Amino acid sequence: MYQYFVYILKCSDDSYYTGITNDLERRFFEHQTGLNPNSYTHSRRPLELVFHLEFQDVNQAIAFEKQVKGWNRKKKEAIINNHWDQLKPLAECKNKTSHKYFGTDKGIDR
Repeated sequence: MYQYFVYILKCSDDSYYTGITNDLERRFFEHQTGLNPNSYTHSRRPLELVFHLEFQDVNQAIAFEKQVKGWNRKKKEAIINNHWDQLKPLAECKNKTSHKYFGTDKGIDR
């Protein structure tokens, strides 16, 4: 049975890198040793593996990786810290122009 991992690395500049692999140990070694000088992580070493999630289906893993790559830092840190329950509140729009404030004194009138 195949296994795939979506992982997050914390870089030395405090940024996060999200990736996917079928061999987590090998892939982390490649990042950490700077195997590819053109990669995002090459100039941001040392790296720390701060999150990984295993999948049996490669399509689910790819979809999750794409989703996480689009997330802001707070959402990534929520899953890194195993606070999955914070994802929904962190995803809510808090902009005054949001549809949820239409017609209220918190938003703008249209």
